[in-house]
Amino acid sequence: MKWLWLSILTIVLDQLTKYIAEAELLLHQAVAIFPGLNFTLMYNKGAAFSFLSEAGGWQRIFFVVLSTVISIFLFFWLKQITKDEAQKDNHLLQIAISFILGGAIGNLIDRASTGAVVDFIQVYYTTYYFPTFNIADSAITLGAGLLILDMILESKREKTR
Repeated sequence: MKWLWLSILTIVLDQLTKYIAEAELLLHQAVAIFPGLNFTLMYNKGAAFSFLSEAGGWQRIFFVVLSTVISIFLFFWLKQITKDEAQKDNHLLQIAISFILGGAIGNLIDRASTGAVVDFIQVYYTTYYFPTFNIADSAITLGAGLLILDMILESKREKTR
């Protein structure tokens, strides 16, 4: 599993930056980094875009179980790809899954330990603010983008065969 180190690196960077954010930032107090980017400590009890954040507490168990199941699935998918002769040289797919796996575990650690994910990266343009996110969210997004790119490239490869 050649690219598993990428998952581990993602988890370490995610947890380290969240630790620093909690140590250095005040809740909901924006620190301007440059125009369009703030560091702002927030806690998200829900999923993406705070989905189900006000659900009353049951969502913690739901998201921990869901994240655990997805992480196990991703781990075994990555393991299977490295054994499959037709896929073992597909580095783009392996990198994509590794980023998603690392991001999923990074946020899982937060949910399991505190019930909320630490978010601190705030991107904005004039008065429009994108939902605050973290390194794990970025890795999941990057991995999903690479996964889509791999599907497009695979479709083109199939057409040329």
